[in-house]
Amino acid sequence: MTNPDAQPVVTRFAPSPTGRLHVGGARTALYSWAYARGRGGKFLLRLEDTDRKRSTEESARSIVEDLRWLGLDWDGVEGSPDGIPRQSQRLDRYHEIVRQLISGGLAYESDGAVRFRMGQDITFDDAVYGTITTPGKDLEDFVILKARDEAGLAYPTFHLAVVVDDADMGVTHVIRGQEHLSNTPKHAALIDALGFKRPVWAHTPSIMNPDGSKMSKRDKAKAARSAAKISKAEGPPEVNQTRLAAFLNKDNDDADIAQAIADHLHLALPEIEVADFRRSGYLPQVVCNYITLLGWNPGENIERFDMKFLAERFDLSRINKANSKFDRDKLKAFNAQTIQQLPPDEWRALLKAHTQAFGPGSLNELDDARFALVANAYQPRSTTLADPAQLGAFFFIDDSKLTYDAKAVDKTLAKNDGEGYSVLRELLPVLAAIDPWSGRAAEDKMKALAEARSLGMGKVAQPVRVAVTGSTVSPSIHETLDLLGKDRTLARIRRCLGQGG
Repeated sequence: MTNPDAQPVVTRFAPSPTGRLHVGGARTALYSWAYARGRGGKFLLRLEDTDRKRSTEESARSIVEDLRWLGLDWDGVEGSPDGIPRQSQRLDRYHEIVRQLISGGLAYESDGAVRFRMGQDITFDDAVYGTITTPGKDLEDFVILKARDEAGLAYPTFHLAVVVDDADMGVTHVIRGQEHLSNTPKHAALIDALGFKRPVWAHTPSIMNPDGSKMSKRDKAKAARSAAKISKAEGPPEVNQTRLAAFLNKDNDDADIAQAIADHLHLALPEIEVADFRRSGYLPQVVCNYITLLGWNPGENIERFDMKFLAERFDLSRINKANSKFDRDKLKAFNAQTIQQLPPDEWRALLKAHTQAFGPGSLNELDDARFALVANAYQPRSTTLADPAQLGAFFFIDDSKLTYDAKAVDKTLAKNDGEGYSVLRELLPVLAAIDPWSGRAAEDKMKALAEARSLGMGKVAQPVRVAVTGSTVSPSIHETLDLLGKDRTLARIRRCLGQGG
């Protein structure tokens, strides 16, 4: 048999367009892309859309969008309008193969469908799990062509379509999740019966949650359902109440309903799909870097790398057998490190693009100068592109609606007979006299007051910080006051004194 390694390498990623791209699917695509690109081969994208009830063009578009966001490119397949073949457009070819198998006595009709004959022992080699043999007694005949649907069309099952597509498209290496290991004996039997060449199979370990459960799209539904029941609040008004009731009763795990509940309750759902990580503000190069490590590593204790490095170093021999646990803290650390290393202008451009796509509107409404102030203040403090809007929420709140953290007030303002309030009263006219206003000038005045009263700078800056932000956490005091400007700074200090001082 010809060694597939002697042929030009061709890999593929073949998702079903029945939903958004799962992070596990993204890892499969990355591995397949890297293996091909590192060997001068081809990487193909194919849509397995034979599940006509669940497959949608919207899902197909979203998968393509997510792959492009990750930075992946693929080689077009001749004969497909957009270079991306769809199984629903290849029915004639599958029927031709079925007729061939039936005429050879290798398949037969059954209840309107067509089944492939099994019974023989099947042995195949896997680049990760080694040689695997399945006894013939454990292999039943299986459907390769479904009965005709209401439109009179007979669609192939996954097993037939994937084998024919891979052969027709010259795929030499099939990299996919370990859940397909049990399908491989069927595929090997079909390949042998049709006289095709077996590809190299490499099955990857599963991605698990920290608690050991499989990382699934259902995790979002579980989180939303639990939060909805705990809150006992009315459901999102835009969701059909019958569908919502079915969701809460666990009759479905509709991702759109889960997201609507999350938005309604201001809940952050666990990131499961690529679109979730994008919405949460992770950078594509970081997502690629991190999920690549879930089942593979380049050795030499190297963890941080770019796509060029991945293509050069990726090899099937270093894929692990053991399942990997998704560590969100590690992903956040990777993302924070990358953000902090970005040139300021690139950071601002990425932040602008993210806020335009996902909000909040208040950040989008800032002029360029004010936006730059926010971006520069929060770059060293951000772990994601969503952080500036969340950490800087005090800046976007109307002055009259600012709330104060009770512990911060007690510790910073009210303690020692209202020492913090006393500092604010003394500082207020001094700050009001600054012209032109700047955060640095205000900070200098605070330092002067601290020295005059023999106080540490924190005894002056922290009361101001609590008065203008509502908490003890914000960017440096001069950046905070630059963000707010003179009028808002003075208004908030006066309001704070009016409420407690």
